[in-house]
Amino acid sequence: MQAYLEYVVKGLVSKPEAVTVTPVEKNGMTVYELRLDTADVGKVIGREGMTINAIRSLLIAGSAKKGLRCMVEIVESDSRRA
Repeated sequence: MQAYLEYVVKGLVSKPEAVTVTPVEKNGMTVYELRLDTADVGKVIGREGMTINAIRSLLIAGSAKKGLRCMVEIVESDSRRA
């Protein structure tokens, strides 16, 4: 599922080299933390969240076929924090 997310997201953004997908286990579920360039966040979210919702739907369907529980979160790194 991680490779799928990387493939889809890298195809959407302007800076694919900045995309990282990190799997984190939480309460029996795999949460994929998606980090990308701040200029590309809007492209991945899409108008009214349509793009990220489509990605989430496909991830849930694909993981259910394998008997897994997964979700994706966009993690925004704030460079102002010290």
